[in-house]
Amino acid sequence: MTSRGPYRRHSTPFKLQLCQDIRAGIIGRRDAQRSHNISANLIQLWLTQFDRGELTGEEAEASVIAEYEARIAALERKVGQLTMELDLAKKHLGCRPPTPAGHPS
Repeated sequence: MTSRGPYRRHSTPFKLQLCQDIRAGIIGRRDAQRSHNISANLIQLWLTQFDRGELTGEEAEASVIAEYEARIAALERKVGQLTMELDLAKKHLGCRPPTPAGHPS
């Protein structure tokens, strides 16, 4: 028995594009399964959602926007952390007496 790979999440734009390609005949279901390593059941679920209109461009855009917002929040946290570290380093350097010129520290 083989072990399953790690849990993967596929973005809405990816699902939408794959469903559009399958419905347009650009790629077959089996080819999609093999090339993207996705189960037939999952592809069928996505196609059902696509046919019902549950996979839309608006959802894809909302998904991308949510991903961007999460990335921005993570970067803002990192900037805050680095700013605090820089302020601490400046404060620490400001407490040291200056070394005379010509003398190694």
